[in-house]
Amino acid sequence: MRASLIQIRVDDAEPVAERRARAAELIAEERGSDLVVLPELWPVGAFAFDSFASAAEELDGPTRQAMSAAAAEAGVWLHAGSIVERAAEGLFNTSLVFAPSGELAAVYRKIHRFGFDKGEAVLMAAGEELVTAPVPELPLGLATCYDLRFPELFRGLVDAGALAFAIPAGWPEARHEHWTVLARARAVENQAYVLACGTAGTHARTPQAGRSLIVAPSGELLAEAAGADELVLRAELDPKEATTLRDRFPALKDRRLGVAVPEPGAIG
Repeated sequence: MRASLIQIRVDDAEPVAERRARAAELIAEERGSDLVVLPELWPVGAFAFDSFASAAEELDGPTRQAMSAAAAEAGVWLHAGSIVERAAEGLFNTSLVFAPSGELAAVYRKIHRFGFDKGEAVLMAAGEELVTAPVPELPLGLATCYDLRFPELFRGLVDAGALAFAIPAGWPEARHEHWTVLARARAVENQAYVLACGTAGTHARTPQAGRSLIVAPSGELLAEAAGADELVLRAELDPKEATTLRDRFPALKDRRLGVAVPEPGAIG
């Protein structure tokens, strides 16, 4: 199985319609891959907070239409990154996954919103459901950017049957070392592939880390971008590798759930 990560450049000066068309062209060039992944919020920029409301789309909006057509034209499973979704409950950071037919196969609303008391954390509502996409032979757990810092989310995805995680991101250059370490940790601790796709370029005065990477269930780096230029990262995945490793080194079976947590100050 071939996976392709498109580390697309997000530039404030490029009209969104042009970037959609350019993304579709890049996807078409990956015809022959099985799975293609785009970054987080590439239509608007993950740090372009002032544009979230004006750039928001309904789920059936122009990005969905363009990406559905692109998936069908290329004949690939497409994780189309995420959009600012406008819903009755508010705005969401919403990922869309399409089957090779162009059918929408999975929708994930980002659970952990970044910003603490500003930005995404106050402008968007939080998702509440873990989601997997039914990629044949390699069930795909969905997470987005800041989710990477919360290992319990990935444990839940493993319990839901995920053998790989797709993590689109708009991760900033300032914390690029965290990105790489956390992506490899999520692979090792869950014995699952990690497909972590970052954004290239600079938007909203925030240089992006780029550094997309594909990690094997063993933690081995299969492919890694050296920086934040626009590029496509590719690797061959063996759908059986995660299950084989879990059988050979069954660490996940030693999980102990429900261990009592002492009250603060009860120890010492």
